[in-house]
Amino acid sequence: MNALDLLLTRVSSPVLEEPAPTAEQLDLIYRAALRAPDHGGLRPYRFLQIEGEGREKLGRVFVDAARATQADMSEQEIQKLLNAPLRAPLIIVVIAALQPHPKVPAIEQQLAAGCAAHGILLAAFAQGVDAIWRSGAMAFNSQVMARLGLEADEQIVGFIYLGKARKHRVVPCPQPGEFVQKWGLG
Repeated sequence: MNALDLLLTRVSSPVLEEPAPTAEQLDLIYRAALRAPDHGGLRPYRFLQIEGEGREKLGRVFVDAARATQADMSEQEIQKLLNAPLRAPLIIVVIAALQPHPKVPAIEQQLAAGCAAHGILLAAFAQGVDAIWRSGAMAFNSQVMARLGLEADEQIVGFIYLGKARKHRVVPCPQPGEFVQKWGLG
């Protein structure tokens, strides 16, 4: 796929089915993530790959975390959390692994991790693998982070769901003029 076509046509796919990416596709996906812009060469990110029964376990982690703050959850809310990780055959949890550094503040490290996540999306799409980047309350929940083994200096950037879309959406590209202003001319 041409790089510009990739950048101009990539879309998120909210409902994904089998197949999951192959080992070869995943290797390229992770290689692309590791090419993220990275001031200081810190590689301030890491990834958790969740598939198979791990997705069900993640759903139970979500329920436990939600119950810690909302004991009176409805059965519908519980089922939604249990089913959330089952929306795709494979999930990559992108984690910002922040490191103390005199010249690279935390925000730059978080942005590098975000760029790694974007690299995952682009490399997947380029290979015909559909994806969506999700965050939400569970991505920012300290109990979820602890159960996934994150350290105190780590945070979840997002859950990237990967698989095959049931239907491909066509999303119009906004016009650059709506977002670009010229500055400093006269």
